[in-house]
Amino acid sequence: MKDIKLDHCVINLSNWGRSNEFYSKVLGAEIIPIGNGFSYRFGETQLNCHGPNINGTPVARNKVLPGGSDLCFIWEKSIEKLKEHSIEIEVGPVKRFGVKGKGMSFYFRDPEGSLMTDTQIQKT
Repeated sequence: MKDIKLDHCVINLSNWGRSNEFYSKVLGAEIIPIGNGFSYRFGETQLNCHGPNINGTPVARNKVLPGGSDLCFIWEKSIEKLKEHSIEIEVGPVKRFGVKGKGMSFYFRDPEGSLMTDTQIQKT
């Protein structure tokens, strides 16, 4: 159904400061304070965060632990930004297919250990 878009997803964190620094300085997220916690906003996409002393309600029946997420971004100039912050690229470039078509993907991790992917879409 084309009328459905993803508004946000939830990640679990163990260290607010370390995660806020990574998501804002490396990925360029806008940090949105919510109660005692935060959300990370990238344009029209948002990551809501559960972390120390913060759990939203309702929550998933089987909660993902810190470091257990797997997220893919479409992010221009990612390689330069990752190198600038000494973030290791674990795998890539490898050919992948995403919502916008074929592209080359690079895999790295956030400070919690969650798998992050950047897919750079091939221009036709």
